[in-house]
Amino acid sequence: MEAYLDNSATTLVSQGVKDIVIKTMTEDYGNPSSMHMKGVESERYVREAREIIAKALKVNEKEIIFTSGGTESNNLALIGMAMANQRAGRHLITSSIEHASVLNTMKYLEEQGFSVTYLPVDEAGRVRLEDLKEAMREDTILVSIMYVNNEIGTAEPVGEIGKFLKEEYPKVLFHVDAIQAFGKYRIYPKRLGIDALSVSGHKIHGPKGCGFLYVSEKAKIKPIIFGGGQQKGMRSGTDNVPGIAGLGQAVKEAGEHLEENVERMYELRQYFMERLSEIDQIRINSPKGREGAPHIVNVSFLGVRSEVMLHDLESKKIYVSAGSACSSNHPHISETLSGIGLSPEEIDSAIRFSFSVNTTREELDYAVDTIKDRISTLRKFTRKK
Repeated sequence: MEAYLDNSATTLVSQGVKDIVIKTMTEDYGNPSSMHMKGVESERYVREAREIIAKALKVNEKEIIFTSGGTESNNLALIGMAMANQRAGRHLITSSIEHASVLNTMKYLEEQGFSVTYLPVDEAGRVRLEDLKEAMREDTILVSIMYVNNEIGTAEPVGEIGKFLKEEYPKVLFHVDAIQAFGKYRIYPKRLGIDALSVSGHKIHGPKGCGFLYVSEKAKIKPIIFGGGQQKGMRSGTDNVPGIAGLGQAVKEAGEHLEENVERMYELRQYFMERLSEIDQIRINSPKGREGAPHIVNVSFLGVRSEVMLHDLESKKIYVSAGSACSSNHPHISETLSGIGLSPEEIDSAIRFSFSVNTTREELDYAVDTIKDRISTLRKFTRKK
């Protein structure tokens, strides 16, 4: 048996996505900037994908910019909006547990002379609104808070933050990294007071290498990629038609049965947590119940290093993560796990399990039964080491 429980790292593309990607690679393969019919056919896929995404978010089509994925979307939002609005101020606010594509971009902006405040989180990994209020300054121009944390699945209070900013600081821009949230929640940026929203295709059964950034038409932003002026100059470069078409299809499919799929994942998540309680010396690091996203469970198996557990499970065809996949090749102390107060031992033994619409109860049982069978041996091995 195989159990793929690393869906926060990437997901299996759906059959519908696969079909449209192949079609745009082998039949309708023209350059959408070309003026002949092959180009017109390709441009239609881009236009339809933009329509699908705009409808899902209840925004205008011209507010959608296609990118290479979540990292580029976050970079474009932060650098583009910081540079475009720096005359109004050079102070930025984010949380201490953001994805590396936000934290490292903020570090870059600090090198460019911007000032950044990194908000702490509570023991559940949530930003406190009071801390944000205290951090606001006259020269604050941008706040960036993720919707769902990619390591432990905490859902941040983005609605409260957006409401506060729009009521008290209407000129301050609000960016949300929704890469782990889109497809799990109905997200309407204008209702939530969000000025920019980052999404990645391969987290929602779409192709890798494609994502989008929603930017409110009222927000000032500068491009960070220059060239032929595609996408009205906001993101130059030949449009990735197969990726964009696949992304549009994935967004469409994600919205069709979202509530039923989310409910099922919450049931699986609760069942998995109950089964994990059968194992001694563990710590569940994710929020319980509906306070967390429906697809992420982070667990510390005390006495076993996460890399040892990961590779042992891999040998049984159980695929999990020892942290964010984006940083797995560069081990470091997790800002998220240390931010919620975990000890070094708890951090060093943390494993992330993440589900999708394809996850089954049988996979979860197989994973738990395998861990129960192996953990005593792994703990003995770790102690000997």
